[in-house]
Amino acid sequence: MKRLAAWADALPPARQDLALAVVLAVYNLGSLIPEHRQLSPVYVAYALVVLQALPLTWRRSHPILVFIAVGIPRTIYDQLNIGYAPLPLAPAIAYATVMDRCSTRTRLVISALLLAGIVRSQLLPGHTEPYDLFVVVLVFAAAGMVGLLGRTRRAYLSEVEARAEQAEAERDRQVSLAAAGERARIARELHDVVAHHVSLIAVQSEAAAALLPDRPVEAAGSVEIIGTTARAALTELRRLLGVLRGPAAAQPERAGTAPAPSVNELDQVLVQVRQAGIAVDMRVEGSPTKLAPGVDLTAYRIVQEALTNTVRHSGAGAAAVTVSYEPGYVTVTVTDTGTAAPGGADPAGGAAGATAAGAAGPGGAVPRPRDGNGTAVGGLGTAARGLGTGAGGLGLAGIAERVASCGGSLTVGPVDTGGFAVTARLPAP
Repeated sequence: MKRLAAWADALPPARQDLALAVVLAVYNLGSLIPEHRQLSPVYVAYALVVLQALPLTWRRSHPILVFIAVGIPRTIYDQLNIGYAPLPLAPAIAYATVMDRCSTRTRLVISALLLAGIVRSQLLPGHTEPYDLFVVVLVFAAAGMVGLLGRTRRAYLSEVEARAEQAEAERDRQVSLAAAGERARIARELHDVVAHHVSLIAVQSEAAAALLPDRPVEAAGSVEIIGTTARAALTELRRLLGVLRGPAAAQPERAGTAPAPSVNELDQVLVQVRQAGIAVDMRVEGSPTKLAPGVDLTAYRIVQEALTNTVRHSGAGAAAVTVSYEPGYVTVTVTDTGTAAPGGADPAGGAAGATAAGAAGPGGAVPRPRDGNGTAVGGLGTAARGLGTGAGGLGLAGIAERVASCGGSLTVGPVDTGGFAVTARLPAP
């Protein structure tokens, strides 16, 4: 029986209905054969019970027409008063299909017509038993309930499918947003790592080129700084790539990657900027507290990016970094002196006020070399001022994105004393 049910379920709906019609026609014939002596005319009875069942083949595609096509032979059968009549299974199935497939108004009209037909058939000769009406009403009531239950189940399944599709679409949208956010985060990380170290390498390479061949010792110092900066850049890139490769269990080589940088580890950044010829002073206000990883990395990257833009674009001779801790917040401020360095500024916006070659500037800064005409070599060569976004326009944009991702606030712009300032206020537990 289970195999038969599974075979029937595997059939297309049209073939299922055809099989139902054939089986019901055979059943009707089989129920009349033992009573053939009571039937008159017998072959008309056989034909009418078969005609009641065969239209069920199209019951799903044309439920109303099938109900009428099934009801006509049944009505004729009753009108002829043939005698023994089988259970009205075909009309009941057709009625159940109408209740399942048709609109509310159609169901009401068909139900009224059915009730009128039942009452009329019970008034015909041959229906003398009182239970006849009860049996017929019970059969059609059960068929109507089956149709309504099928309709409810189909509506429920449709709603479940719609919700599943909506949930899947929402999940895909969330995945797309998460992927876009992750790409933006990775882009910010790569920009910060590459821009900072490559800017310092560019400054030191210009210095080395200017110092050769007359001052090989100082040039060797610049080359050494280039090597150190390049190795630091590789270390940070390796850390970032290690994060992208997956869990340490799946990538054993990731176990040796360095942790994310912290605002408490800015000394190396300050040293690199000082080696580029800018005096940097750092001050911590308030009582330092442990920051959330995201806020800690954001504060570090803001300082790194702001100082990188100072090196690349401002022509400033000095900069200041302030990290201020207060209840619930940490404020990071980076200011520079802009092009108003002592001695004026060159036309391209580069600093022209460096001290004599070989003398250390404030904070241990290595001065920028000069050419034979006394002009600063390696000037940043842009009209960008202060902490501008640079040629790619990503500096301040990246800072703003980082601050927004932490729920903080950002203020940028020139200061009254000259130069430029970046101030980020970040939430801290």
